[in-house]
Amino acid sequence: MLFGIKIKTYLDDNGIRYTHVSEKTGIPMDILSLLLSGKRKVEAAEYLAICDALKVPLTKFADDVMSA
Repeated sequence: MLFGIKIKTYLDDNGIRYTHVSEKTGIPMDILSLLLSGKRKVEAAEYLAICDALKVPLTKFADDVMSA
């Protein structure tokens, strides 16, 4: 599973609004939408910003991706 799709699942499961993530990270909504849909790869700086905004460890979304 791609990072973006895994992040989207986490946001949906936890009731976190995409606009909240966009505001906290500075990632524009149009870019965030592409990331969350898997239509664009998540860059390292974006991944760091998202994990920081969500207050989750960097390994949160990487574990399943790296072991696949």
